[in-house]
Amino acid sequence: MVGWQVTATTVRCDQVQDEVTLLVYKDWSVRCTGYAKYAAGKARNRNGQSLHCRGTECQLANQYRKKLQEEESN
Repeated sequence: MVGWQVTATTVRCDQVQDEVTLLVYKDWSVRCTGYAKYAAGKARNRNGQSLHCRGTECQLANQYRKKLQEEESN
């Protein structure tokens, strides 16, 4: 079990073309602040393209969690 409750980082997400904050909790669950805004695919960029969050399949969130898990195992 990790010694912290939650950790977070802010990154640029190419899927939604915006900054999002990735939160990883002590049980290794991950939440992205962009999900609520972009999950429905209703937001659009300047060119009219739909922006869509990948949710649990988000590569950025999964990479961040994996990085933290590797740090904790060392």
